[in-house]
Amino acid sequence: MSNPIYLALDLPRLDAAAALARKVKGHIGGIKLGMEFFYAHGHHGVHEIAHVGLPIFLDLKLHDIPNTVASAMQAIHVLEPAIVTVHAAGGRAMMEDAKAAAGENCRVVGVTVLTSLDDDDLTATGVGGSTHDQAMRLADLAHSAGLDGIVCSGHEVGAVHRQWRDGFFVVPGLRLPEGKVGDQKRIVTPRAARDAGASVLVVGRPISRAEDPVAAARAIEATL
Repeated sequence: MSNPIYLALDLPRLDAAAALARKVKGHIGGIKLGMEFFYAHGHHGVHEIAHVGLPIFLDLKLHDIPNTVASAMQAIHVLEPAIVTVHAAGGRAMMEDAKAAAGENCRVVGVTVLTSLDDDDLTATGVGGSTHDQAMRLADLAHSAGLDGIVCSGHEVGAVHRQWRDGFFVVPGLRLPEGKVGDQKRIVTPRAARDAGASVLVVGRPISRAEDPVAAARAIEATL
């Protein structure tokens, strides 16, 4: 992959989202469309963004019983996504069915621990151990289920990469040293994530909410 940066394009207006994607196209490698975008614009919105000519990552975080998740995967075949997310916490059978139902050229990756969560947040939900421990457990489960890779923070990607050498690793929660943290708790720089083994670097607000999105995308690209 020549440029691992995927722009998280979660804007409420489709025309503004498409305009931003076209503007920064030369400095990113793909576009991530999450739940906010997909629920607002559906298949039509995905088709419109696909006209930009970059790979589409559907970050839908599917999490339900195996049959429902498999049916959802089949429903998005027509969109030809390059990457789709499911929650690894949905279990092995759900992940196996999701991968079996995915398109031939679609990578299915399991979300481990959201970058907005820390150890205390996990404890409050009844999960024992640290965020690192939980991410490693879910990475092992995703691997055994036949997924292509996982989503994890930059804090875990190095350890996962050492155990899963040919895995595909998506890392969100990225900020430049001077960037605003926002609601993220486990962040690293794009360069640190890439050096640790990240395959895809998901960058949203540092580009989409910058005064000059092109300059912001170029600055991140220059660090890699």
